[in-house]
Amino acid sequence: MAKYAFNYDSGEYEYIERDGFSIDRGEYVYNWDDSEYRREEEERRREERRMWNED
Repeated sequence: MAKYAFNYDSGEYEYIERDGFSIDRGEYVYNWDDSEYRREEEERRREERRMWNED
């Protein structure tokens, strides 16, 4: 699922998938703000660690 993220090259917000594919441009972008994806991944890891440590 694409997220609305800032593309530093275009200077605009675009819908960009996790792998860097811009839905709006129809091509891969390489200089974009992936912090929302990184934040979700960190939350997922934290939750997994919490579940495994609750024995």
